[in-house]
Amino acid sequence: MNRIMPRSGIMDIAPYQGGAARVAGVEDAVKLSSNENPFGPSPRAIEAMRDLAPQSHRYPSSDHAPLRAALGAAHGLEPGRIICGAGSDEIISLLCRAYAGPGDEVLFTEHGFSMYRISAQAVGARPVEVTERERVTDVDALLAGCTPRTRLVFIANPNNPTGTMIGEEEVARLAEGIPAQALLVLDGAYAEYVEGFDGGASLVSGRGNVVMTRSFSKLYGLGGLRIGWAYAPEAVIDVLNRLRGPFNVSSVALAAAQAALADVEYTEHCRAENARWRGWLSEALAEIGVPSDESRANFILARFGSRAEAEACDLHLQSRGLIVRRVAGYGLPAALRITIGDESACRRIAVAIREFRETGGEWSA
Repeated sequence: MNRIMPRSGIMDIAPYQGGAARVAGVEDAVKLSSNENPFGPSPRAIEAMRDLAPQSHRYPSSDHAPLRAALGAAHGLEPGRIICGAGSDEIISLLCRAYAGPGDEVLFTEHGFSMYRISAQAVGARPVEVTERERVTDVDALLAGCTPRTRLVFIANPNNPTGTMIGEEEVARLAEGIPAQALLVLDGAYAEYVEGFDGGASLVSGRGNVVMTRSFSKLYGLGGLRIGWAYAPEAVIDVLNRLRGPFNVSSVALAAAQAALADVEYTEHCRAENARWRGWLSEALAEIGVPSDESRANFILARFGSRAEAEACDLHLQSRGLIVRRVAGYGLPAALRITIGDESACRRIAVAIREFRETGGEWSA
């Protein structure tokens, strides 16, 4: 019999590995591995979900017009240049499907989000990884990595899993310097955590080669509903709308996102608490010899002396019911990414890592 085989290259894709959600033998573990909002969704978003539940037999809007209008009003953007997706992941995938394929190249930085590589490989394009400068996006390295085959350049700003970001002038220099046939994609999944930052929207408005993606999964606490959006030139939006499924975002997700967007007071509270405890945790760990770069997101990247030490610390944290994220798959084997939780979670993390350091970096149950 003939063996049914997938298209060439598919089996070369390493499946995405999400953050762990449980520890064997430990009840009520604190999950700090997936950069989720510890306070959950806005009460208004929860109410909107409940209100829509009885209508779940109805198909959702196919044009997402109410949410696009709300996003436009909230951010001062043209609704016609906004597209919604099942998380910003879907939009990243659509961009690769639309603009890259066999013989093309997709660029991203060495510690960039793993879905850039996966989405490039899925369409048969060549993923190209360029170096960072001390865990910060290096515009010169990205420009040097571009070739006539470059079709997409992805950067997350702030970046995951490093938490670092580059300024608007550097992003503009990158947009100006990439090849004429390439699109620059600004992944703004964590943009809401940076006070006064537009995620690159102004650059999109002024150019024809820049796309900004955003997410409701992080600050807005809607990761379980899978909803994100993008702002792009009209020609790009037209292309992506020809590829996306007609009902790619559920009614419940659309309503919850619109309600969350309107609850500004709740959003500001979550942002302020994140900034407060992010600073506290980073200083507490630095005091015991565990440094991290200045993070502009909702996590810190705690750096250890070696991979063995990082992994031993992770095991120690697990034994204390604390789940963080190993990031060897992102080229950072001697680090752990720690989501900023509430006050209790941050204090528990600090105590547990101090305990680990005081025992000489040996894991003990």
